[in-house]
Amino acid sequence: MLIPKKVKHRKSHKGRARGKRVASRKTQLAFGTIGLKATTESWVTSRQIEAARRAMTRAIKRGGKIWIRIFPDKPVTSKGSEMPMGKGKGAVDHYVVVIRPGTVMFEMAGVEDSLAQEAMTLASHKLPVKTRIVTREIE
Repeated sequence: MLIPKKVKHRKSHKGRARGKRVASRKTQLAFGTIGLKATTESWVTSRQIEAARRAMTRAIKRGGKIWIRIFPDKPVTSKGSEMPMGKGKGAVDHYVVVIRPGTVMFEMAGVEDSLAQEAMTLASHKLPVKTRIVTREIE
């Protein structure tokens, strides 16, 4: 699973959605010929990224190449069950990445289009965001 090797701050604030929340980076395909682009906003955990990667890799039978364009670097804390109020912030439980609409999350190359689309569809079922499949326009 993906976790950062080193972080500047162990725990972070939750953050909140304000204003126009669309991606300004990672909106175009950079490496592959077909990609999976988010159309809604959500937190994606490292487990979900790994599940999507496994689904894609199995679908293309370990052929071609897959690029993961997102990395979970935001720590999420949790406290034990039946814990009373107070007593500080909980320990880091897992890491997430904030996905905004328009973010390209995965890219693929080296496989035929129908197989790649099937693999991307399987991967999208593992993610908590609505997605669409985008392809590179070849001139």
